[in-house]
Amino acid sequence: MTAEIIDGKAFAATLREKVGAEAARFESATGRKAGLAVVLVGEDPASQVYVRSKGKQTVEAGMASFEHRLPTDAPEAELLALVDRLNTDEAVDGILVQLPLPRHMDEQKVIAAIDPDKDVDGFHVINAGRLAVGQPGFVPCTPLGCLMLLKDQLGDLSGLDAVVIGRSNIVGKPMAQLLLQESCTVTIAHSRTRDLPEVVRRADIVVAAVGRPEMVRGDWLKPGATVIDVGINRLPPADGATKGRLVGDVAFEEACTVAGAITPVPGGVGPMTIAVLLRNTLVAACRNAGLPAPESL
Repeated sequence: MTAEIIDGKAFAATLREKVGAEAARFESATGRKAGLAVVLVGEDPASQVYVRSKGKQTVEAGMASFEHRLPTDAPEAELLALVDRLNTDEAVDGILVQLPLPRHMDEQKVIAAIDPDKDVDGFHVINAGRLAVGQPGFVPCTPLGCLMLLKDQLGDLSGLDAVVIGRSNIVGKPMAQLLLQESCTVTIAHSRTRDLPEVVRRADIVVAAVGRPEMVRGDWLKPGATVIDVGINRLPPADGATKGRLVGDVAFEEACTVAGAITPVPGGVGPMTIAVLLRNTLVAACRNAGLPAPESL
């Protein structure tokens, strides 16, 4: 068996096109652009690259991008005051505070300060609660992107056995909630799970989000399973290379001989995250303006 490769890059491009079309309709209906504010504290290189990419894609989708930068040593109170201003800014529909924050700042306190209806990252405890009880809210971008890829690949997920490896608040837990809402039978596996390979072998759907390079081996998988690899890990450089290659949490070459379909790393889940962020921002804009959320998204 050779697994079908799930092209997250292509799916994300299509989603961004849909967001762009709906953003134009929103602007026509309201006389303003949907707006996303991104806050970056400090000089972390990876965060800087990510923030630039978010801003660029926001503008390309026909939405307004508001970027705010604070120095690494900015007081926590200054960040909280900025979030408070953005909460009341009618031009801003979505707020994203780029993580991680400097050590002297309390991430949970900052996230809790964001208006839940502008929390397009879906990290606020109120949005976590809304997801848990099935109410409309915002879902973290990565798991929602994973669900979109799964439904595009498999259609109806009802009755399928799913294993989510990882229990983080950002991916594992919301992923499990989303799969439960699709009527899957869901197991959350983690570092204390006994006989993890045997647990994974039962699954029609495997979502790996543990941050351990190539941990899930090919012989862990049920033949024909659909595998969503959320991990992105850089291996040590080899053979004189300056950078090690990027790999996921799944041993890709092995998995391809067993799985029915699999996301690659890179080019799988990664491109979906910003695309879903744009989608969430436009949905927030519609809700804030009293308009129905676009059905195409």
